[in-house]
Amino acid sequence: MNPQTDVQLASRCENMPSPDQIRHWTGAALRALQCDQACLTVRMVDEPEMTQLNERFRGQSGPTNVLSFPFETPPGLPEPTSQLGDIVVCAPLAEREAATQTKAVEAHFAHLVVHGVLHLRGHDHQEEREAQEMETLEKVILAGLGFSDPYQGA
Repeated sequence: MNPQTDVQLASRCENMPSPDQIRHWTGAALRALQCDQACLTVRMVDEPEMTQLNERFRGQSGPTNVLSFPFETPPGLPEPTSQLGDIVVCAPLAEREAATQTKAVEAHFAHLVVHGVLHLRGHDHQEEREAQEMETLEKVILAGLGFSDPYQGA
């Protein structure tokens, strides 16, 4: 079974990636993590929705570029074998960040999607060792997709 990515385009941003691009990026990330059986959702949103999510789930004001919501099985139900969760990307913020960081918009979107997939698979960057491991994986996956190091010059 191949990874299944539901893509929801709920943003008015003009430079959003296509659903096929998003599926390509999630597929590459999941293959790199040896996770061929996975279902997830990637939702592209505008700032009001992301601000609401960031405040509700992280207690942070304002929008953030990407949030990941790993699937949690409700009590009493069997663990699903393939459900990973949801990734939400704030498209206008991602577009602005790409411009500020002088990166290609497509490359920055790809990085955020790959970053979100890694979070769904349990990777984190709270501690230095974890951050280095996660960044290394991101670089390898993005290089395989034809993108340069997202941390170069950052």
